Amino acid sequence: MKRKKESLIAYAYLTPALASILLMTVVPIIYTVYISFTNYNLYHLDSFEFIGFRNYITVLSGSIKNIFLSVLIWNICFAFLSTLLAYLLGMSLAVLLNNSMMKESKIYRSILIVPWALPAAIAILSWQGLLNEQYGGINNLLSLLGLNMIPWMTDVFWARFGIILVNIWLGFPYMLNVCLGGLQSISPTYYEVAVVEGAKRWHIFQKITFPLILKVTIPLAVASFAANFNNFGNIYMITQGGPASTASQYAGSTDILASMVYKMTTWSRRYDLSATLSIFIFIIIGTLTAVNLKISGVFKGDEK
Repeated sequence: MKRKKESLIAYAYLTPALASILLMTVVPIIYTVYISFTNYNLYHLDSFEFIGFRNYITVLSGSIKNIFLSVLIWNICFAFLSTLLAYLLGMSLAVLLNNSMMKESKIYRSILIVPWALPAAIAILSWQGLLNEQYGGINNLLSLLGLNMIPWMTDVFWARFGIILVNIWLGFPYMLNVCLGGLQSISPTYYEVAVVEGAKRWHIFQKITFPLILKVTIPLAVASFAANFNNFGNIYMITQGGPASTASQYAGSTDILASMVYKMTTWSRRYDLSATLSIFIFIIIGTLTAVNLKISGVFKGDEK
């Protein structure tokens, strides 16, 4: 009787959290799945009906197939390059700063943590100003040096380059701290034995430091990839998906799937297609995360 009473009390405390999860997460997901099987859009707001897999066929082999594949490829490249380059930069800096002989190490860490400490919106808006073609700080500096100004917002290559650059700047402090934590967990005994055996610094890094850091940080890198795959804020606040593309009204040259869904919803009122793309985003992120975690061997410790 006492155990039953304690269970009821526990469920009473959990009820608000469970109710909020149900209303804010589960119900919207179910409704999104339902909308993806209907023709609910600007032309059928009051008379939409169930149409089966027609929206999925439209995305995969219909009128928006090409733009979907184009945005998907760019989305994967954007997430992969942002994660990889931020990881490599953060790991390189972590190795350099993880030196007990460097007295200024704490000062450098404090300075390098600034991009992570700043509110994301303020940091992104600052970069938006820096990348402005006419009044931006970068182009003004290039002009003072007698160099050609860069068309950050009108050229596809430079717009994409700028977006990735911003993402690396925002992401490397996180990777720096993750890698520093990984380095702190490595036993000094490994390095002492390697030095006694006559191993050089590069071989020590290659055979000891990098494998052990990778084992610790891979799950966090995969999570970072998933976050970058859906990084709507950076894309929309800096370029709004531009430069414009002649191929489709739904997506510009720097749009990722998340910003494409936003434009379909708010600009074109294609709720049916945007819901369908949301399902694809969920499937892609879930699949890529599961595959990457499996390859990295994160679940091996759970196998019996």
